[in-house]
Amino acid sequence: MAGNIRLEVVTPDKSVVSEDVQIVVAPGSLGEFGVLIGHTPFLTTLKMGTIRYKDAGGRDRFIFVNGGFAEALPSKVTILAESAERRGDIDLERARSALERAQKRLDLKQDEIDFARARAALERAMHRLRLAESGRSA
Repeated sequence: MAGNIRLEVVTPDKSVVSEDVQIVVAPGSLGEFGVLIGHTPFLTTLKMGTIRYKDAGGRDRFIFVNGGFAEALPSKVTILAESAERRGDIDLERARSALERAQKRLDLKQDEIDFARARAALERAMHRLRLAESGRSA
């Protein structure tokens, strides 16, 4: 099916993307899913990961997303994310610092450390760093 679908990615703080795209691929909590124009409507939760899409010109674009919800309609995909940032907007130094902090927190092995939060922070930092570095080599 030819044509573009509207992609809206928003967080509580800002609109990250609002544009017409050819395809959207997102990290659903039950697995990755793709949406083209005319898709059957559905609603799902998202896990931490990368939203990939082709813009109207056919260029590959990437957004880090830290969980949230996605609604697919025949002509629009709406992503409501806890946090999201375009690959080019990820600050490499900040991501490296976050990774180091999370690793140090986990290495402490103290009773007052919330290991679930520390592991989530480590995973988030690693994913953001991997995504940002992949854009530097492309």
